[in-house]
Amino acid sequence: MTSILITGANKGLGRESARQLRELGHDVWVGARDPQRGREAADALGARFVQLDVTDDASVAAAAEQVAVATGGSLDVLVNNAGVSGASKPVSEITAADVEEVYAVNVLGPVRVFHAFLPLLQRSASGVVVNVSSGLGSHAVTSEPGRVESSFQAPAYTSSKAAVNMLTSQWAAALPELRINVVDPGYTATEFNGNSGPQTVEEGAEVIVRMATIGADGPTGTYSDRHGPLGW
Repeated sequence: MTSILITGANKGLGRESARQLRELGHDVWVGARDPQRGREAADALGARFVQLDVTDDASVAAAAEQVAVATGGSLDVLVNNAGVSGASKPVSEITAADVEEVYAVNVLGPVRVFHAFLPLLQRSASGVVVNVSSGLGSHAVTSEPGRVESSFQAPAYTSSKAAVNMLTSQWAAALPELRINVVDPGYTATEFNGNSGPQTVEEGAEVIVRMATIGADGPTGTYSDRHGPLGW
């Protein structure tokens, strides 16, 4: 049975990914900042709960210790899903503090979690990391006329996801023994965007689940959505 940790898994794409992975028979950890919501989600899904605030070193370290003890010291799959959209403001009003708030979760959060759980992933027979990004983090996608992503101007969020893409590329190159990929779930109707996306949460979670279940011979250093590869 594959052990999988998903951050921000008490709602939205994280929860749906956890649900689908549980249905496939995997041992899933629901990582959530809020203990009550996290436990409720884990209980409903038949998963395990671990309190995990991606912005807090002590919280992440405690989560890694809890998972290590429960699994015998290893983790097969890490899904860095937790994220925030940031303040909704005109571009001219966005401050450094606004950007810093988004980066604390969307960029430094995955770095913090990856660093803490890397020893556990390296003890797995086939360690996998899935970083949840967005088409809004792609230079190719956001500059393509006709793509909905080209109509958004959200510098804090978009640049944070571009940073996640580069982190993925760097980690994959440095650690070829692991499978490390980044995915774009697509514009999915969740609480994150006021349920405005045209995709269902089941469709959005599809690429997360697919990349979380690759084997040792799977790809690494790739960027894709549910339809296939994306341009960086």
